[in-house]
Amino acid sequence: MSERMGGATLSFTGSQEMIGTHELFLNSLAGFAERMEFAMKQLDSVEKAVEQFDFLDGIASSLAKAVGKAVDPRPVRNLLSGTVIGHPLHPVLTDLPIGAWTMAALLDLAGGRSSEPATDLLVIAGIATAVPTAAAGLNDWSDTEGKTQRTGIVHGLANSAALCFYLSSTIARRSGQRGLGKALGLAGFGLVTFGGYLGGHLTYADAVNVNKTADRRRPRKVDLRARRR
Repeated sequence: MSERMGGATLSFTGSQEMIGTHELFLNSLAGFAERMEFAMKQLDSVEKAVEQFDFLDGIASSLAKAVGKAVDPRPVRNLLSGTVIGHPLHPVLTDLPIGAWTMAALLDLAGGRSSEPATDLLVIAGIATAVPTAAAGLNDWSDTEGKTQRTGIVHGLANSAALCFYLSSTIARRSGQRGLGKALGLAGFGLVTFGGYLGGHLTYADAVNVNKTADRRRPRKVDLRARRR
């Protein structure tokens, strides 16, 4: 009898521990969700402020004209717009530098010495893929205006600054200053995260380079010969 009671007590205690662990997990998840919601609200406030940066209009307009001339040849514009693949090119390419730099940041924070060659390779891969990504993005941005154009130029400036940080990070890593290289890389990752947020706003809120007629149905073909019968 005592053995059964002891087993029941252990079972009850184990159940309580599981419930306590579950509640702790839910509380942690709720806290994380609250912090993320707060961060998103702050980013949204920053984005709304960026839209009012009318002092950028002169620079943005001149740059947009220069980019427009550079991509004016039809083959160049078709390539950068994604006409060949039937899909905007810039959103596809953004996954490459962002993915490479995200993994590099993870390895910088949690990886050991054995992961350093892989981290360095990821940083370089991000730099290499950021160039065509920026070219495709400039092509799309050159057709924007107003608030969207302002958001776009800050998006580009943030990503360009991130690229400079990663270039400096690579130089520091190769010269043996790995601590400085990590710090520069993480600073670049913060900038590319902010730039990515603005890029998401341009795509999902401002619908830059989005086909706005994709859901429209084509008119049905009418067989006139059938009607005559």
